[in-house]
Amino acid sequence: MGKFSLVNDKFLQSALWDAANTLRGSAVDRTDWKGYILPLLFFKRVSDVWDEETAEAQRIYGEADPSLFPEVHRFVVPDGCHWRDVRAVATNVGAALLRAMQEIERANPDTLYRVFGNADWGNKEKFTDELLKDLIESFSEIRLGNEAVDTDVLGDAYEYLVGKFADVTRRNKAGEFYTPRSVVRMMVEILDPTEAESIYDPACGTGGMLLGAIEHVKRKGGDPRTFYGRIYGQERNLTTAAIARMNLVLHGIEDFQIAREDTLRNPLLTDSSTGGLATFDCVIANPPFSLKEWGRDLWEADPWSRARYGIPPAGYGDYAFVQHMIASMAPLSDSRMAVVLPQGALFRKSAEGTIRQALLENDMIEAVIGLAPNLFYGTQLAGCIVVLRRKKPDARKNKVLIIDASTLYRKGRAQNFLDQEHREQIVSWYRAFEDVEDRAKVATINEIEKEGWTLNVSRYVLPPIGENIPPLPEAVEAFKTALADARAAEDHLRKVLTEGGWLQ
Repeated sequence: MGKFSLVNDKFLQSALWDAANTLRGSAVDRTDWKGYILPLLFFKRVSDVWDEETAEAQRIYGEADPSLFPEVHRFVVPDGCHWRDVRAVATNVGAALLRAMQEIERANPDTLYRVFGNADWGNKEKFTDELLKDLIESFSEIRLGNEAVDTDVLGDAYEYLVGKFADVTRRNKAGEFYTPRSVVRMMVEILDPTEAESIYDPACGTGGMLLGAIEHVKRKGGDPRTFYGRIYGQERNLTTAAIARMNLVLHGIEDFQIAREDTLRNPLLTDSSTGGLATFDCVIANPPFSLKEWGRDLWEADPWSRARYGIPPAGYGDYAFVQHMIASMAPLSDSRMAVVLPQGALFRKSAEGTIRQALLENDMIEAVIGLAPNLFYGTQLAGCIVVLRRKKPDARKNKVLIIDASTLYRKGRAQNFLDQEHREQIVSWYRAFEDVEDRAKVATINEIEKEGWTLNVSRYVLPPIGENIPPLPEAVEAFKTALADARAAEDHLRKVLTEGGWLQ
């Protein structure tokens, strides 16, 4: 079999989704599928590549035992821990699978630490031997080595599965770990990371933002390998952090750091030379909207000095993430950040208003982009993107570009979508940094102060007034008629309910 072409990657996506559907009707809840299917995909990939490397060693070294040449392998697969070893097991398949994954992690501590997550494969109420054997057989039909599928196609297929699982679980907020790729690409294009710059996502989810930055460098003709060793993320959910690691490795990236812990309570990416947080050129994130119980008590005396502009309220963690990201921006470079927030963060008062005012007075905020509702998994709320920069260009100092992009979307049945033309339009407005009638306004800090330090998009950019607005007397008359009709309908309903005995 030759390599799949990029044109035919739908075949691989379909095959993988068919394999995932082996769990349909089982005791495994669909909202948990990703924690089992994605590690299996990764295990199969590691095993298939190991086989190819072994075959290549045999071609190079002839009859010599290929195990004598471990340097030919990208990852170590210990004896008895290959996919085919687990496939051959007849009973206690879950225990064999768990052992194989754990041993592979132990054998590759620098690259595959905790990469398989913490799936409970040994739970026989969930996974009978028959179910696991069916699942393993369905994956065994799919060749995942480099000779069958290239890295780009496999990476796309992996992200396709992550997106499918987000679709499946979006009502349960499990999709909060996945940002639509179109939004990711727009945010990355706004930040415009270049070769050799470092990038950090403090709420990295499945790693999409970090991959988006790497792909951006590649699209612009740069060598993304200069990015390697400069890719950092932190994610509190163990399964999701494992998925992020797998995602990066399956895209051909090994030199990265994904920390697993609560970023607001226990940031792990620190700088021993300064005793503070590690800092980066680009910081990007889509943190959970208005996170409750985010750790306000710890921020009363935050050892990392992140509450420089104020302590956010206990029920809204948005400005905790914003201030963590600011503290993570390199102090001397052209560092910048882009963050997704709920639009309430633009105008809520009290503690959040105080923080927002301080950010504006310190000229940190460069742009605010109001987006359409229902673009993100796990919420139908309209979000926004806020861009901050340490050192604004002179022409942008003491100014904030406010963009209303709320009408730029394609309506879907369950979710709205930001298409390429929408993304390109928003990025072009950001780069131009000028007024656009009914779309964008360059507001000075003085103008924002007069508005009470609100960044509510509608206070600066008014949507176009429709052409078919009736004169006021006609509108008042129409309202009176509608009100009379509504009251007549209520009277009729009351009569029907009384005659039917529903009302006494």
